[in-house]
Amino acid sequence: MSQYQFGVIGGGNMAEAILRGVIRGNFLEHNSIVVSEPVMDRRRHIGMTLNISAVDDNAVAARCPRILLAIKPQKMGEVLAGISSAVGADATVISIAAGISAAFIDKALGHRGRIVRVMPNTPMLVGAGMSAMAAGPRATAEDMAFVQRLFGVCGRVTQVEESQIDAVTAVSGSGPAYFFYMTEAMIEAGIAEGLDSDTARLLAIETCLGAGKMLSECGEDPSVLRARVTSPNGTTQRAIETMDAAKVKQSMVTAIRAAAQRSRELAGG
Repeated sequence: MSQYQFGVIGGGNMAEAILRGVIRGNFLEHNSIVVSEPVMDRRRHIGMTLNISAVDDNAVAARCPRILLAIKPQKMGEVLAGISSAVGADATVISIAAGISAAFIDKALGHRGRIVRVMPNTPMLVGAGMSAMAAGPRATAEDMAFVQRLFGVCGRVTQVEESQIDAVTAVSGSGPAYFFYMTEAMIEAGIAEGLDSDTARLLAIETCLGAGKMLSECGEDPSVLRARVTSPNGTTQRAIETMDAAKVKQSMVTAIRAAAQRSRELAGG
């Protein structure tokens, strides 16, 4: 039996964000966690900044009763093959890899452990993540409650069917990039209209932050809030008409559906 209670395989940014939340929220004790990470600099960083054991042997983490797979989809098959004999029959195995089905993980592990898939996003790094979890083979209510608490220390969590995870990946998993892309455009436009870069950045970021807060707290549909700020024949109406003429909304829908398709492609190998 492992001396650790929670093993993390992969010590990248998402794993670090989760661990920071876990520690900040006093959800798990430092000495109950072990991280397996092949890059020495990352192991040192995790060990020094989080006061968590960091090793280069995946099997050490895989022997824990609860395991988080925080690795790239392209590496999943190789990693699972290497840890299958170490994973306990009663382990809870949590994966945050896009496009890798619970059935694939279950088969690769020889049908050992109980599988849960989670799709988080990068705002977890600042405690404002949005994660969706889906029960896989043999996952229990206790497993799901643990995952809810684990990711809840880094933001909000909802439960979906696994068949919906590709859509979740496209909307919220990749979603921060769409937001950043739009913010880039707002900053560039402000500079083009004569603002200095610092002012353009401040205006764009704080406007997006405030608009998101309104959406979250007002409980009204985005279209309603948009209509309220769009005065007839005003500046906002001109901007919206220009975006409609350029089919911006249609392009966004197409792009997000393309992301969902890519997630399905990853699942198919």
